[in-house]
Amino acid sequence: MTLEVVPKAEPDGVLPGLAVGEFYYEDLGGGRFRSTIHAQGAWNAHEQHMAPASGILAHTLAQHEPRPDLRIARISYEILGLIHAGEFEVTVRTVRPGKTIELVEAELTARGRVAIRASAWRLITTDSSAVAAVEDPAIPPVEECERWDGSTEWPGGYIRSLEMYQAPHHRSGNGTVWIRTAHPLVGGAESPDWVRLMGLVDTANGIATRVPPGQGSWAFPNVDLQIHMYREPRGEWLGIDNAVSFGADGIGLTSSVLHDADGPFGRAEQILTLRRS
Repeated sequence: MTLEVVPKAEPDGVLPGLAVGEFYYEDLGGGRFRSTIHAQGAWNAHEQHMAPASGILAHTLAQHEPRPDLRIARISYEILGLIHAGEFEVTVRTVRPGKTIELVEAELTARGRVAIRASAWRLITTDSSAVAAVEDPAIPPVEECERWDGSTEWPGGYIRSLEMYQAPHHRSGNGTVWIRTAHPLVGGAESPDWVRLMGLVDTANGIATRVPPGQGSWAFPNVDLQIHMYREPRGEWLGIDNAVSFGADGIGLTSSVLHDADGPFGRAEQILTLRRS
């Protein structure tokens, strides 16, 4: 993966080729989309942030041959290269059809190259309320957290598009935040709550940085995003309770428990490549 770390100072104007609107993506039809400034990444001004990009893939996966008796329980994203801003195409296919279990796959292609590949397991839903139980602990509600401006640490239009709150115990390498956005994922289209929340999960790698990002420090981009959901989330708020671990050989891991207003609903993992910038 090519990594070009940019300084925090950046142009605020709309970059050439971007859509204009108070949403993350413009639907061009036929599986084609165009990103806006709100999808802009933090490592490079000319790329998309992985968070909304993973959201648009979840959006297309949800629309692919939907079945009311199945729901997506796991999405595995592989980041294959820089996610160019502007126009791109998403293709979706069923890899493994089945009555109770299906595997579907989506690819985001920009400038002739596949930038992200996402595979999702859809599992049949049944009434398991008699044995339902959750071991993940709750986190402080939004009302007990303090407003946090993530743009003081990270550049990019995506970070500026968020409303964020930090829990009192938040510290470097281990933190808890609540996130929401006022911007629809796709202009003029409705997305299910879980899809919109999937478009926020990748933010986890930047909420409790172990070292300051940017030039003269370390870069720690993730090369994947794995999301497991034992409950379908709802609402507008995503709670992220995470821990960041750096190994001694240039590899790290961000591990998160995911929450909505009703409590924990799943987990996310991001493997990191550590590089001096």
